[in-house]
Amino acid sequence: MRDLQLSLNKGQSVRLERALEQLESLSSKANSDASVTVADDISVNYEDAILKGHGTVEMDGRLVATLCGVVERVNKLVYVRALRARYKPEIGDIIVGRVIEVAPKRWRLEINFSQDAVLMLSSMNLPDGIQRRRTAIDELNMRSIFEESDVICAEVRGFQHDGCLHLQARSQKYGKLKKGQLLTIPPYLVKKRKQHFHYLDEYGIDVILGCNGFVWVGEHVETRDDMAEDLSNKSEPSSVKSLNTMSDDEAEETYTPPETRQNICRTANAIRVLSTLGFMITVEVVVEIVKLSISLNLDVHEMLGAEFYVLVAEKEAERRSLLTKRR
Repeated sequence: MRDLQLSLNKGQSVRLERALEQLESLSSKANSDASVTVADDISVNYEDAILKGHGTVEMDGRLVATLCGVVERVNKLVYVRALRARYKPEIGDIIVGRVIEVAPKRWRLEINFSQDAVLMLSSMNLPDGIQRRRTAIDELNMRSIFEESDVICAEVRGFQHDGCLHLQARSQKYGKLKKGQLLTIPPYLVKKRKQHFHYLDEYGIDVILGCNGFVWVGEHVETRDDMAEDLSNKSEPSSVKSLNTMSDDEAEETYTPPETRQNICRTANAIRVLSTLGFMITVEVVVEIVKLSISLNLDVHEMLGAEFYVLVAEKEAERRSLLTKRR
């Protein structure tokens, strides 16, 4: 939060500094026992057999932290989770990536990791929805599924024997993402939860919080099988009337109402503001910021102004203060 590069006037600077100090005091009270810095002692019960994990080392009979972060305990395992670490893939993570290469039997994706990820042709559902062996024809038609610069959603399968990070997309909720914005935020701001796909019914948009720090905000799309519909259309006898109907349908599919576009931009700007301030990105907080901008009658571009950053910081400090009092 201290690295903000905003053009603030004197009053805004004082208000922002006050809000950040309040947030810092609230977080330090909440995490006084869990937060550690380098060389801090970690309190453990030595009578129990413990396992020393990442970010810990034993020195002179004491368990000492080698990282700045939060102490985590999983059964007997004790480790330190760094607050500002790079994305570390885990099996089952929901990620958003961008296709950078179409290779034989695979797509190579950029996922905000130290290396690119690989999505094999055999690790995804074919558009026709039929479970079968992939053929040479499927390999030739790979660009009709995904091509360079396409944004897709997938799941981490794990590191394979070849050392590459492999993905899979064996569900209809995964696949190509269209009609939206791709945002890049620090991965540590996205907390891993059971649900990373969110449909904001009030605004008619989808929000996908990728564990790798790529966030997608786009028009809501019902889960459906596009290729099956295409095959059914092709099976119908071709005529001038059917061609005109298909072109009208395609034009309708590519059209996004202005209100939906505004909601997409407003939600994306809310995420940008929260990311710049260093706040955790959850769909509940994002919706609150969107409603705040609407209540203030702000245009979409005005959300990126200095005053709105200060208002969001003050609002977050007030929210956390109320949560602390309730406890």
